[in-house]
Amino acid sequence: MCKDCGCTIAGQEHNHHDHEHHHEHSHDHHHHSHGHSHLNENIHHNPRLNDAKTISVIQKILDKNDHEARHNRAHFDNHKVLGINLMSSPGSGKTTLLEHIVDIADFKFAVVEGDLETSRDADRLKAKGIDAVQIQTGSACHLDAFMVHKGLHDLSLENIDVCFVENVGNLVCPASYDVGTHLNIVMVSIPEGEDKIAKYPVMFRSADLILFTKVDLLPHFEYDIEKEKTEARKLKPNVDILEVSIKDKQSLQNVIDWINFKRKMR
Repeated sequence: MCKDCGCTIAGQEHNHHDHEHHHEHSHDHHHHSHGHSHLNENIHHNPRLNDAKTISVIQKILDKNDHEARHNRAHFDNHKVLGINLMSSPGSGKTTLLEHIVDIADFKFAVVEGDLETSRDADRLKAKGIDAVQIQTGSACHLDAFMVHKGLHDLSLENIDVCFVENVGNLVCPASYDVGTHLNIVMVSIPEGEDKIAKYPVMFRSADLILFTKVDLLPHFEYDIEKEKTEARKLKPNVDILEVSIKDKQSLQNVIDWINFKRKMR
């Protein structure tokens, strides 16, 4: 069992190139810049973690993951590709967003797709002509830098401008792993209900952009979107926020414009 988050990834084979790291990084390399507070909270509340040897091992694993993440980021930089980590709970519309922006985006993108068991999302993207590589994580509740590195070996970055890492649907663990992207987009959908932001602060503190999705459903739910935006800005005052509906082409264009702005900034 994962010492940080409780995910049952003991013995999972990620098949990345460096098997020396496997057992250690599978269990413990939570948290780069955004996630260390989550780890510290867990250590504080879990007596099994609160000893010097465990903390030392966890730190060693964090360092290995962060080193691999820097390697991934350098790979993106060398190809002048903007890397974006796309995170949300299951069903918020990550794959659907990518399917819809490909038709109107003025940049080319590829996707590293994370899922527990299936390749359904990658198959959907490929059907739209998007270069996508599937990473099946088994019971691991997140992608890490090593898994993404493996995925990048199977993608050509030569002719693309943006690479999305579509993370495993989960509002806890993905916030804690630097996978080597430049930006984090966190999505939260109207049908999920209120209080997601307050309940999962580590995830939303890590966001560069928060996307409220399925906003066309607002009339059908008791959902105070302005209150949720206020919660987000309490956690991160300068976070960018957009509302999206796949039925509203302008809302999709706003996401594309935001990404293009970030591309120019780099």
